[in-house]
Amino acid sequence: MLKVLIPTIMMFPMIWLASPKWLWTTAGTQSLLIAFMSLTWLKWTSEAGWTSSNAYLATDPLSAPLLVLSCWLLPLMILASQNHISPEPINRQRSYIMLLTSLQAFLIMAFGATEIILFYIMFETTLIPTLIIITRWGNQAERLNAGTYFLFYTLAGSLPLLVALLLLKQSTGTLSMFMLQYSQPLQLNSWGHMVWWAGCLIAFLVKMPLYGVHLWLPKAHVEAPVAGSMVLAAVLLKLGGYGMMRMMVILDPLSKELAYPFIILALWGVIMTGSICLRQTDLKSLIAYSSVGHMGLVAGGILIQTPWGFSGAIILMIAHGLVSSALFCLANTAYERTHSRTMILARGLQVIFPLAAVWWFVANLANLALPPLPNLMGEIMIITTLFGWSPWTILLTGLGTLITASYSLYMFLMSQRGPTPNHIVGLQPFHTREHLLVTLHLAPIILLVAKPELMWGWCN
Repeated sequence: MLKVLIPTIMMFPMIWLASPKWLWTTAGTQSLLIAFMSLTWLKWTSEAGWTSSNAYLATDPLSAPLLVLSCWLLPLMILASQNHISPEPINRQRSYIMLLTSLQAFLIMAFGATEIILFYIMFETTLIPTLIIITRWGNQAERLNAGTYFLFYTLAGSLPLLVALLLLKQSTGTLSMFMLQYSQPLQLNSWGHMVWWAGCLIAFLVKMPLYGVHLWLPKAHVEAPVAGSMVLAAVLLKLGGYGMMRMMVILDPLSKELAYPFIILALWGVIMTGSICLRQTDLKSLIAYSSVGHMGLVAGGILIQTPWGFSGAIILMIAHGLVSSALFCLANTAYERTHSRTMILARGLQVIFPLAAVWWFVANLANLALPPLPNLMGEIMIITTLFGWSPWTILLTGLGTLITASYSLYMFLMSQRGPTPNHIVGLQPFHTREHLLVTLHLAPIILLVAKPELMWGWCN
């Protein structure tokens, strides 16, 4: 764990001491080296399930894929932000890269934590750099409003979690994930215990976000700069799913009755957000709402608590992290050239940028879960689990998949096909940097088809 965490922390002096000319190159290179080093976490040697470097930081098959995803994302965020941050004064560039790096350090500690209270602290700390990135480098005047929504939704959801964790510590005597799996099952039967159950999960459901508490997400995505959108979609939403998987193991007897409303809400959210996507005019808003739909499936898979549901959820989280991040990058490249996120004003781009249209096509097909990509693997596992739980869910999940396919194709047709408007002339050609950026998103997805057991979680 420390062999990745220490180089990440060593990036801070590097960012402030590197010469202005080489700042982006050195930051990108060092973060890419860290990303490649993090791949060693995927190699399992231990029989116990956990591989630990000390009592507080460890990896297991559930956290390893998410840790690698967070490390893989930093060089991509640095690549994506270079164009619109480099005209700024050098100190602002340094602070921007420093915020991205600090976010990675906090995420490594959050996903690697073995004490639940350390996980909670890091879960909350990731809020600060993200908030600064959205409110300082956002695009429009609405960004402070978006930051407020983001802050208050997350804080209102996670304060009950803190109380719930302190109560858990009081009743079991430990908050260590090593120990909790061996402690006595909790005798939960009163009303107070039901409130405690809800307190444990609401913070993660807000972060995921579950339909109904999702209003902060489209706002935050639309206003954030490209790196903010990427890290939100790819890693911060996954913190919610990861936390739920960790807590569900402890909450066992109550979940059978109390999970019903949440599963129904999650599946209803898949259909509702899909329908919202079909009438979006704003490109980033469409991609943001599609994230809510995918996370609804993940929440359903986790709440049912079967090995297949858990596996499907983590596979879908990893696949969605890479795909939606790639879509935000592509949306940003279009925005940097046309200065508009409205799809009808910037359509017909396939004629001008044919290779970019191929990237759009592949990313959209991955988003609608084309076989044999991991997105389909995750969705099929979750849908099968839900069907085994109650055959009626096939109506909701089937309709949801249909709508997902519709809005993905709608997004591709609106942005790439059709007549090119007259005002789109003299656009900059795509840079090698942008092609490399999308390749680094889509290559892992295609490679994971060959070895999906890297992200099966506990069922591996």
